[in-house]
Formats: sequence, structure tokens, C-alpha cells
Amino acid sequence: MNALEYVPVPAFEDNYIWVIADGHHAVVVDPGDAAPVRAYLAQRGWRLSAILLTHHHQDHVGGLADLLNGQDVPVYGPAGEAIAHVTQRLKNGDRVTIAAPALEFGVLDVPGHTSGHIAYFQAADPRGTPHVFCGDTLFACGCGRLFEGTPSQMLTSLDALAALPGTTEVHCAHEYTLSNIRFALACEPHNAALQAWRDKASELRARHQPTLPTTIAHERAVNPFLRAGETAVQASLREQLHETVPDRLTAFTLMREWKNRFR
Repeated sequence: MNALEYVPVPAFEDNYIWVIADGHHAVVVDPGDAAPVRAYLAQRGWRLSAILLTHHHQDHVGGLADLLNGQDVPVYGPAGEAIAHVTQRLKNGDRVTIAAPALEFGVLDVPGHTSGHIAYFQAADPRGTPHVFCGDTLFACGCGRLFEGTPSQMLTSLDALAALPGTTEVHCAHEYTLSNIRFALACEPHNAALQAWRDKASELRARHQPTLPTTIAHERAVNPFLRAGETAVQASLREQLHETVPDRLTAFTLMREWKNRFR
């Protein structure tokens, strides 16, 4: 079986459109803009074989019609959101099987950022590594804003992603890592793993390299939104926000509201 490449194609200011390819055929995830994808596929000589969508926001679906351009290519997307051109609508527990490149995904419902947001989990690539494509639900050191869902929904969604194997590579859709780390350090300033990640991520960005993919194990260690139950995180919330923090959900809710206005 051919090795697979997982490539983040930059778009707009900070989006990544992920391309998964076997050297001949390519699957594209969340094509908000067709032009950089078409250029990259042409450069590599790869043929588009399928498109995966996580949610309906324009910076994830805006390039869909242009990328398809009349091609008969399957388009997978969330059953709970109205997105044009989707040919197979998916919900939690569904399976996606693609012949070339040889891929199989399980579908996870991860509402919060939008009401019907889904993620795609690949249990193992040819080398045995798992992968998850989680759109705007989980970011490196962060999570998406709550545009349509509730804090409870988002926390449940993040818990589902955090329960994936620790080696799972996390392919999120934005390069928000440095700003997320700044907030994470405000939540947990003495986290040594987080301090080390700040240094490494800063070096990567200084070289214009992506900070992604990260891994689930890494996110469990450094992402405050996955660490809402930690004593140190809750203590910071009490100190910074002068609020009582009786449980994880309260901690998560306060943290997400704080992040919305954090500068």
C-alpha cells in the first residue's frame, strides 16, 4: 500500500485546506477557496477524487463549486447542515470509504462551533498512525467559538476528540496556534509542556512552517479547553475572573467567554 501524504494547503489569512494523497489521487478537506487547491493539485499532478466537509462556514465550503467545476466527485458533509453540492450526508457513527487514495473514516458529531459540525477519524494510515480532521472544533491549544452550539455541547465534542488515541494526528483548519498559546499560558502559566510548546511553535512560525498537525496526547497536555478540570486552570479562572468555578462545565464556559475577549 502506498504511503499517504497529508498536506496543509494555506488559504486566506490563516486557513489550512488539508489534502490527503497517495501520489496519484487526492481527497480535499474543507476547500474554502478553490484556487490554491487547484494550483497545488496541478503542481503535484494529483487528481481530485473526493471532498470532505466538516461544517457550513464559507471559509470551509466557499471554493466547493469552483473546485468541482462539473466533475463527478463525491462530496461528503454533515447531515445536519444545508450545504450545496453535498452528495453524501453524514452523522455520528457513519463510515466513509474512498477507493483512491485508500481511505476509511468514522464520522463523529462534534457540535458547538456550528450545530451540525462533524469530524472524520481515520483509525490508521498505512504506517498505523491515526488521524482526525476536526475543522473548527479543536485547534492547537484552543477550540472554536460557539456560534451555534452551547458550552455543554462543545465540551462534550471536545471530550469525544480527547478520547481518541493519543497518537492521533490532529488536522485542524486554522493556524491560530501562537495566539492560542498566549491565552493558554494565561490559564496555566506554570505548565512546562506548554512553555516548551510556545518556544517550538514560535520557531516553526518564524520559519513560515505550520504548527500542525498536533496530536491528541499533546493537546491533552497543553490545551486549556481539554484541561478545564485541572486544579491549576480553575485556580487561574478564579483569580483572573473573580468567579466561582464549581465544575468543568463552568470552567469551560468561563474560559471560552474569556478567550472571546482576550487580547
